[in-house]
Amino acid sequence: MDGEMNGQLENDANHLLRRLQEQHRFYSQQLESLTKKPYLSEDEKLEEVRLKKLKLRLKDQMSGLPNALNNPNNNPNKMINVA
Repeated sequence: MDGEMNGQLENDANHLLRRLQEQHRFYSQQLESLTKKPYLSEDEKLEEVRLKKLKLRLKDQMSGLPNALNNPNNNPNKMINVA
């Protein structure tokens, strides 16, 4: 039973990690398109800051997944809010 539970937890964590990585890539692409512009409007500057913060939050969440897996009382899907 524990093996089944651990396997499911690992599958959930892997699925969550892939979702977080996809979002991180998406934000990176948006940020890259902004940084290619020679000039940013005030709204674009705010968007740039927002994207950087979102990317950092996702990176923190991804780095926290191994800790969630090592603690059997945690469910990684409940621990991390995906934007």
